[in-house]
Amino acid sequence: MNTVSIIGGSGYVGGEVARLVLMRDDLELVQVTSSSTLGEHVHSAHPNLRGRTDLRFTSPDELKDVDFIFSALPHGTSDSKMKDLLSHAEHVIDTSADFRLNDPEVYRKWYGHDHASPELMESFPYGLPELHRSEIREKGRAAAPGCVATSTILGLFPFREIAQRVLVDSKIGSSAAGKTVSDSSHHPERSGVIRPYAPVDHRHRAEILQETGVDVMMTVHAVEMVRGISTTIHIEIGEKLTEKDVWGYLRSTYGKEPFIRVIRSQKGIFRYPEPKLIAGSNYCDLGFELDPNSNRLVVFSAIDNLMKGAAGSAMQCMNVIMGCDETKGLEFTGLHPI
Repeated sequence: MNTVSIIGGSGYVGGEVARLVLMRDDLELVQVTSSSTLGEHVHSAHPNLRGRTDLRFTSPDELKDVDFIFSALPHGTSDSKMKDLLSHAEHVIDTSADFRLNDPEVYRKWYGHDHASPELMESFPYGLPELHRSEIREKGRAAAPGCVATSTILGLFPFREIAQRVLVDSKIGSSAAGKTVSDSSHHPERSGVIRPYAPVDHRHRAEILQETGVDVMMTVHAVEMVRGISTTIHIEIGEKLTEKDVWGYLRSTYGKEPFIRVIRSQKGIFRYPEPKLIAGSNYCDLGFELDPNSNRLVVFSAIDNLMKGAAGSAMQCMNVIMGCDETKGLEFTGLHPI
C-alpha cells in the first residue's frame, strides 16, 4: 500500500485530492497539513469527508516520510519548499503553478518574480498524461496543469500544426478562485454575472504556448457555476477541412485516451460538451463545428476545473507513476440530472 500526504490540504484542490485518495483501498492517507486550520479535523474544512477520515490538520513543519506527496500549496509557495518535500517523498505531484513552466525567464515574465528553485523546474513534467505519459512515469513527479490551460491545450493540441490563428474564450466556475473570500466572490457580486476577468493576459497562455507551440489570443470570464470550465476555441486554418478530416485528427491524437470523449450529436439539447454533466469526473469532453463560410474550425472543450483541471489530473499522474490502470479511482462518470 502506498502512503500519501497532502500539503496545504484545507483548500478546494486539497480536499478533492483527499476525497480521491480516501476512496481507494490501495492508498493510505497519513497526513494532511494546513497552517490556517491546524489541529482541526479534516472534515471541518471538507464536510463531504465526514465519516471517511478522523485525521486532523497537522503542521507543514512536521512532515512525515511517505511514498507520495500531493502539494496543494498556494502559487508562489511550493517553489521554495520543494526541496524539503522531495526529502520526505520519492514522488511529488504539485498542483500549483510553480513548476508548470520549464523556463525560469518565462516564469519571471508571467508571475513577476524569480523562481526559488529554478534548477528543479525541468525535473517536473507537465502533468497531462495525454501529452507526457512516459516522462511522468520516468521522473516520478509531475506539475498538474492549470485548469483553463488544460481545457484549451486538450482542445487545441490535435490541430496545433495547422492552426494559423487561435482565439480562446473560456468561462469558468467560482471554485477556480479558491476558498479565499474577496469582493468578486461575494454572492451578490458573483451571482448572475458573465464577467471578463482576464481579457488579454491570462497566465495560462504561457502553458498553452509551451505545450502546443501556439500563442493564442485568450479571454476568460467568470460565470455563475461552482465547478466547470467551458472553453470555445476558434482556430483559423490554411485549408478547408471536412468533418472526416477533423475526426481523423481527434482519433489519431486521442483514440486510446480513457478520459477524452468527443461529443457531437445531431439532436437533443446536449449536442456539444457541457461542464455540468461531468462535474466530479476526470473527463475532458471535446466537440467541434466547421464554419462553412470560412476556414474556421470551432472546438468546444469542457472539464471540471477541480478534477481534470487539478486533482483528477494529479491522481491520473499518480496512476501513471504507479504503473496501474490510469482510470483507478477516477471511474466516476458524473450525474444527470444535477
